[in-house]
Amino acid sequence: MIKRISIISIVAIVVASLAIVAIARYQRVVQPAITRGLAAATNSGDSLANLEADTLIAAAKANAAPEFANGNWINSDPLTLEKLRGRVVLVEFWTFGCYNCRNTLPSVKDWDTRYRDRGLTIVGVHTPETDSEYNIDKVRREVPALAIKYPVVTDNDYKTWKAYGVEAWPTIVVLDKQGRIRWLHVGEGHYGETEDVIKTLVAE
Repeated sequence: MIKRISIISIVAIVVASLAIVAIARYQRVVQPAITRGLAAATNSGDSLANLEADTLIAAAKANAAPEFANGNWINSDPLTLEKLRGRVVLVEFWTFGCYNCRNTLPSVKDWDTRYRDRGLTIVGVHTPETDSEYNIDKVRREVPALAIKYPVVTDNDYKTWKAYGVEAWPTIVVLDKQGRIRWLHVGEGHYGETEDVIKTLVAE
């Protein structure tokens, strides 16, 4: 009986020790990244704040989109909205470790394939959510691994995220040929509606 109690005590001590180590690791690795993300979100700009999501915004009521902040460009030389004037621009705020972001990729990549030659440019703004996603070498590996061929720019300091007033991954913003924000969608889904907006703006 005493021997059995001793074994149970030892197991309990081991389990408690492992729990303490796990909690300490969580606080050291995960919480700083979450804090950065929350701080960025709460200090966001107002570009998207007053927009109605999933509604095509009339050109006369559309606001000019903020310029991209400095970052590392992948699949392209550095781009600006001024350089892209005359083209429809789809901006997706994403990060390679985000499950929901990955679920949007088949549609986004398909739009790039079918509409690039018709006047669409897609720019993936990679705003990291976890510590590992800040590593530019990992981003450079993940982009081709995910078969992404459109331009991607890193946003490690959340400057573009805050300028647009983004609050969640993924967020898709579509700009018309004059660089005005005409469509906003947050999260997965609404792929058909987003494609209809692309078609409409390309034809304008």
